[in-house]
Amino acid sequence: MFDAGTILAVAGTFLLAGAVKGVIGLGLPTVSLAVLAVAIDLPTAMALLLVPSFVTNVWQGAVGGHGRDLLRRIWPFLLVAAVTVRLGASALTRVDFSLLSALLGLLLVAYAAANLLGLRFRVEAHREKWAGPLVGLVNGVLTGMTGSFVVPGVMYLQALGLSRDALIQAMGMLFTVSTLALAFSLQANDLLRTEHGALSTLALAPAMAGMAAGQRIRKRLSEGLFRRIFFLSLLALGAYLAARAFGG
Repeated sequence: MFDAGTILAVAGTFLLAGAVKGVIGLGLPTVSLAVLAVAIDLPTAMALLLVPSFVTNVWQGAVGGHGRDLLRRIWPFLLVAAVTVRLGASALTRVDFSLLSALLGLLLVAYAAANLLGLRFRVEAHREKWAGPLVGLVNGVLTGMTGSFVVPGVMYLQALGLSRDALIQAMGMLFTVSTLALAFSLQANDLLRTEHGALSTLALAPAMAGMAAGQRIRKRLSEGLFRRIFFLSLLALGAYLAARAFGG
């Protein structure tokens, strides 16, 4: 069972992660995973993000008015990204957790750096048939290994040239199917226990409270400034995770 200190740390983490999502529309799984991976082992961090991530992203993926068109366009990407999570999750029982934490750190650094540098990629429509499944494969395996849903999946969705609303909805779809696939994969590898589910469910309340606070903050704070602070913080967290793992 988790002690009081761990429970408070988890609640504070999801309050922060929810606030980030409330301001910029993404970041709850990424922030929660990055912070929790510093304090506890990676598989436990992955298990704890399941309920808040699913609940906050299923709504994001369901609303926006672009669902049918998006599914018609990106279903191969989503399907492969989901079914290959279990392949990556097999590493959780075979590879040292410190190496997987280092990989998570490097992914966070890459994601943050790409956004801070303003790097933008473009996938032409005629290349989506093969690019979607290929990126889905890489994203699914990395999700299973690290719990991170964003690299290269979010970058791929950004490269499709979707409108802002469609992009947010597409990210919600990716995060939802990835969360479900991750839950099944952790269970299959005997890494998801009753106490994980209970604490993950309890973490939903601070996550939702954080989202509500973040939405209020959004009205008073420049989103551009907040995004810069967010990605700089993510860069520092990722670098710390990688350095700690490589430093032994």
